[in-house]
Amino acid sequence: MNVIHEKEPIAQLSRRLRKEQRLLTFLRLRSNHALLIGSIILAILIILGIVGPLLTPYDPFAMKVVDRLKPPSATHWFGTDEFGRDLLTRVLYGARVSISIGLVVTLLSSVLGLIIGIYASFYRTLDHILMRICDGLIAFPGILLAIALMATLGASVLNVIIALTVVFTPNIARIIRSTALIVREQTYIEAMHAQGASHSRILWRHVVPNTLSPLLIQAAFVFAEAILSEAALSFLGAGIPAPEPSWGNILQASKPVISKAWWMVAFPGSALILSVLSLNLLGDGLRDHLDPRAKRKQKKA
Repeated sequence: MNVIHEKEPIAQLSRRLRKEQRLLTFLRLRSNHALLIGSIILAILIILGIVGPLLTPYDPFAMKVVDRLKPPSATHWFGTDEFGRDLLTRVLYGARVSISIGLVVTLLSSVLGLIIGIYASFYRTLDHILMRICDGLIAFPGILLAIALMATLGASVLNVIIALTVVFTPNIARIIRSTALIVREQTYIEAMHAQGASHSRILWRHVVPNTLSPLLIQAAFVFAEAILSEAALSFLGAGIPAPEPSWGNILQASKPVISKAWWMVAFPGSALILSVLSLNLLGDGLRDHLDPRAKRKQKKA
């Protein structure tokens, strides 16, 4: 009984500390305005992309030429395009397409970059091979490399994902490698080696968790760049093939009629700006939250 009574205050103290830690984390998140604003805008865009197309009465592919290039009105809130299709419906479907492609590219680039980076940091031969390949890919401007890959593979959603994954993976791999090189020099990693732990155990149980913070921060910026790059490819005619709605396709279709149909540029362009802005704010907020020392350095500078 005495043992139980001695442990009860410790258990209560532990619960109180965990509660205070959760409260402190919540307060830090609430005071992080960039993270909050970016998350709210991004959540709204994702919800609109998922739910919005179900609420509109129009088919994004149905053409009605007699209603072509109608300005915004009570019937068509965003107006109509050059084929009489409801622009609001196409922008909402475009949100689903563009954000989905950006998310898939971010996930694939993060996973591949993580694997390449951590193994390059631990194996010298692999480091020379993988990092020289990454250097070669980084040497090309991202959009030119993506256009070259799309010209080789052909225009389709899958090929856009493949091309953009190839473009963004090297940068993530180099960031993970540099972080892993710092982690592997820590004393506890040397102790794990001395205890006979395998390289795989050290990599995945001790190195990888310490590289997740920079990976999450970089992933937010890659998400924004992937959405912007997909729009650029579609705008140049090398991305999502028509008539599939994406923000880049809608902007590409607006070029011949931009002087008399401003809404075809304003609304998809605003959606693209909001998505990229929200993800950049989210990345800045994550950096401030996960690495407070970087924020203090910026204030001192």
